Amino acid sequence: MTAEAPAATTRDLFEVNLARRHMIGVIFQGVALLGTLVGIIVLAVLLIEVWRDGIHFLELDFLNRFPSRFAEQAGFKSAFWGSLWVIGFTALLAFPIGVGAAVYLEEYAPKNAVTRLLQTNISNLAGVPSIVYGILGLQLFVRGTIGIGPSLEDLGLRDLDRSVLAGSATLALLILPVVIVASQEALKAVPPSIREASYGVGATRWQTVRSHVLPQAFPGIMTGTILALSRAIGETAPLIMIGALSFVAFTPGNPLDDFTVMPIQIFGWAVRPQLDFQDLAATGIIVLLIVLLSMNAIAVYLRHRFGGPASR
Repeated sequence: MTAEAPAATTRDLFEVNLARRHMIGVIFQGVALLGTLVGIIVLAVLLIEVWRDGIHFLELDFLNRFPSRFAEQAGFKSAFWGSLWVIGFTALLAFPIGVGAAVYLEEYAPKNAVTRLLQTNISNLAGVPSIVYGILGLQLFVRGTIGIGPSLEDLGLRDLDRSVLAGSATLALLILPVVIVASQEALKAVPPSIREASYGVGATRWQTVRSHVLPQAFPGIMTGTILALSRAIGETAPLIMIGALSFVAFTPGNPLDDFTVMPIQIFGWAVRPQLDFQDLAATGIIVLLIVLLSMNAIAVYLRHRFGGPASR
């Protein structure tokens, strides 16, 4: 009798703890589901409100007209094309630098304290507020100096001023940590056996990386880059910081021209008191959302098209 009593007590305690754990799991699942539903409902209400306010201005001519002080004559042309110029040059700057840094850190750099410090700093930079990058871009690209020593003008060189190229370079700095981390994860996902097989037939490290590792990692690299660019195209604070204009009645003709972008134009309309301009801001939001969803759709397509069964 005495030997069975402790065993029965232990079994009862286990059953009580198991029931309590199941109850906690059910409660947590309900809280998570409730939080998800609240987010979806709020997002749906916002989208419906934006669609209702902006649909009557949504037409092709909206993308062919420049901004105007008359709401019925105002358009999105300069902001739309300005965003395309800025994002195009941002991709040209961030993609090769980011992928090159990822390849070096993952395939060439020795695994020591310096590499770990670099990796930690890159990961931390991905969480720095965007306005900080705007301040950096203002000092480095617009004023042409790091704050100490001679400026580019003092050296006989021209700074980028408040141009498309300055905005693109600032946004490239903003998304560079994301591109590097995403590219590294894509490179890590390549099976080591592919590298070993390449080395086994006498290939050099560069031949292995170029012909085997990068093609395998390409879908993940492109997906991460496009998602980073999707973040950049919606940024406002860094571009306001470097002096992007809120009213531009022309499209950029070269990388050193002044510019505006879609978020800044939307903000310029939204703060005006006239209801028609606020409706124009809603129309601009719809266009921006279409562009963002298109970029995300391209990322999903690349993942499914080139990533193989494991990525689907």
